[in-house]
Amino acid sequence: MNTRTTPLPGGTWTMGDLTVTRFGYGAMQLAGPGVMGPPADHDGALAVLREAVRLGITHIDTADAYGPHVTNRLIREALHPYPDSLHVVTKVGAHRDAGGGWPPAREPDDLRRSVHDNLENLGVETLDLVNLRLGDASGPRPGSLAKAYETLVELQQQGLIRHLGLSNATADQIAEAQAIAPFVCVQNHYNLAHRQDDDLVDRLAEQGVAYVPFFPLGGFTPLQSATLSDVAARHGVRPLSVALAWLLHRSPNILLIPGTSSVAHLRENVAGAGLTLSGEDLAALDTIGR
Repeated sequence: MNTRTTPLPGGTWTMGDLTVTRFGYGAMQLAGPGVMGPPADHDGALAVLREAVRLGITHIDTADAYGPHVTNRLIREALHPYPDSLHVVTKVGAHRDAGGGWPPAREPDDLRRSVHDNLENLGVETLDLVNLRLGDASGPRPGSLAKAYETLVELQQQGLIRHLGLSNATADQIAEAQAIAPFVCVQNHYNLAHRQDDDLVDRLAEQGVAYVPFFPLGGFTPLQSATLSDVAARHGVRPLSVALAWLLHRSPNILLIPGTSSVAHLRENVAGAGLTLSGEDLAALDTIGR
């Protein structure tokens, strides 16, 4: 498969021994409605994944709970055997119920089963990076992560996981994990209008830890702001392009994983993230989430 020869927006970042493009791809939207069941366009989903790799993206984010099992099996069908440069990052700690909910699944047996499901459905012997998903669908929740995190550390020691990360985590949980074993990324809700993790982004950058914002474009309700629209109008681009570009400007440890089920939209996201923002643009945008 031929890949892009020009750098993607933002360059690269290294997580442990994994060097990835800062512009990545989130596979959640490849599943059916409500992230349940198969995609309406199976071949189209495969095409998006292959286009991501052709564009030079080396960081794909997924979870076996998506579908469930759907996105991981699509990734395997589209891309296996994986290029050496490609790193598939998954997460464990929640499963799907019959109503489409995301109940926690962080008991040791739950986590072991989920890791083995990810290994099987992705078709690998070792997972590059596993994020422990904490909290619930409404956001982070306080509480110790020790038992769950120590389970993943054991699986890492067995050679089933290369690197660990945290998702939907509080500052206290991040500190607790750091006292147990190293991790290479934190994946939390963060975007231009949702900036509760500003201080955390900066602290992790100082420590060389990646910060991966989920819902970088606002999630199921796209970001809306008159200021954002004004900056976009000055550049003649979509507001969401500005939002992606702002994240890459915000800190060098921020990695993007915007999702889409459309090849055209994927290309638009890549082009949009490469927008150069002026000091005036950044000053205006900085007022949105304050």
